[in-house]
Amino acid sequence: MGNLLIGSATAKLDKSGRLKIPERFRETLEENYGKHVFITCLNNHSIQIYPLSIWQTMTKTTAKGFIHLRPDIYRFLIQVNHLGAPYEIDSKGRVLIQQELREKAELDGEVEVLGLNTHLEVWNKKRLQEMMLQHPLTEEDFEKISSLPGEEPSSERKGFELKEEKP
Repeated sequence: MGNLLIGSATAKLDKSGRLKIPERFRETLEENYGKHVFITCLNNHSIQIYPLSIWQTMTKTTAKGFIHLRPDIYRFLIQVNHLGAPYEIDSKGRVLIQQELREKAELDGEVEVLGLNTHLEVWNKKRLQEMMLQHPLTEEDFEKISSLPGEEPSSERKGFELKEEKP
């Protein structure tokens, strides 16, 4: 699996709001990034858990100047730091998700943890299913994904048309 956080797993929040990170993700996090994470809410629907080193790279000041002075970046930093904070994974593989974040994402009891390559997202299971039903992947989405910068579009893939077999 390397250093990518991929796949999904069901997990539980305890009564104190601690999430036991599923073992498959915990091993990758600790082996590749250590025990320090940044937990925030970027979209008002789920909670994001970033390895702290990834988070610091995403939000660092560049050699081009103080990007945090740009109004859009300033708003982003206010949003993610308002409820976000660094945490350490404890010896039992748990992290505390503060109450305001849990309420915002409607997290309680059983949740779905998704690995999105560089970070984890924690979803209310019902909310995740509703989002996927309301916003399914389309042919246009796949076309855009196949032509991301730095990627060569696949000539083999033109969509998911089902080919009818001739009798």
